[in-house]
Amino acid sequence: MRKLIFVILFINFYTVAFNQIITGTVLDKKTNKTIPLASVYFNGTKTGTTADKDGNFKFDISKHTLMPITISAIGYYSKKTKDYTFSEPLEIYLSPKIYELNEAVVADKSLKKKRRRYMRLFKDEFLGTTPNSHDCRILNEEDIRFVYESADDTLRTYAFKPIIIANKALGYKITYYLDKFEYYKRNKSTFFRGNIIFKEMVKSPEMFLEKRESTYRGSRMHFIRSLWKDDLSANGFRVAKSGHDKVKYIPIKYDEVVLQDGDNNKFIRSLKPLEIDYLTNFSCMVFLKEYVYFDKTGYFDPSGINWEGDMGRQRIADWLPYEFSLK
Repeated sequence: MRKLIFVILFINFYTVAFNQIITGTVLDKKTNKTIPLASVYFNGTKTGTTADKDGNFKFDISKHTLMPITISAIGYYSKKTKDYTFSEPLEIYLSPKIYELNEAVVADKSLKKKRRRYMRLFKDEFLGTTPNSHDCRILNEEDIRFVYESADDTLRTYAFKPIIIANKALGYKITYYLDKFEYYKRNKSTFFRGNIIFKEMVKSPEMFLEKRESTYRGSRMHFIRSLWKDDLSANGFRVAKSGHDKVKYIPIKYDEVVLQDGDNNKFIRSLKPLEIDYLTNFSCMVFLKEYVYFDKTGYFDPSGINWEGDMGRQRIADWLPYEFSLK
């Protein structure tokens, strides 16, 4: 009898630990109607699922238990949440996107030229201009619209559907739900926000391994993972607070730059920007929040950091899913 009880308890533990499945329904915030075929996923990963025609979904979160789940659907703003349990179904309400577009109908040659010019600028800022970007292609350019506001000299970009990208350099098909894109012409700076999910383009991705590894080295993901392990120096990074001479990195438990809360949660804290050197590359982290969460996968709170320099120039063409690891 005791043996039977032990087996039952072991099975229950295994089910909870390795099949952490959440369920829920995706609904329109204004109408309360269900939203069919919404995407439910971890932003920046290859892990996701799709709601059925009635808006219902089941999602196994065991691979990324510390990350918020993201819910996206065509015509709606994406939503992130960590507020869920395994016992009660979720109700996720998405807000519909409302566009007031003034883009003229592209009919004559001058407007076609203007759209081509805007598209080139958008690709440079969105995909990037690194060698990887030369092998990236947006598959649904017709779903992208541009509005130029002369009052603030800003180009705004809207996408009616998720932007689908074939990254033939790294071997990923990317789905990007764009929430906001603005290019400020006066100071030539860009801001964009959205959510991304990756999919392998081929069944044998080993052919892309060398290119993926070279892209990873010196990237934001490489830096955050090295910071987590407290081996920045061993991975080729040199870090200093802005305005100071280069300093040797001090172990996490002694350094005010990083605060640790338990085994799974860490927070970056620095009152001044951090200067980061990697080989011949130079970057800078500018903090927008007092504490910025990050974890061992390379994930960090993107709303808490501005990246400048070489890391700041990394765009979609140079992004890797959080599942990536060096062999």
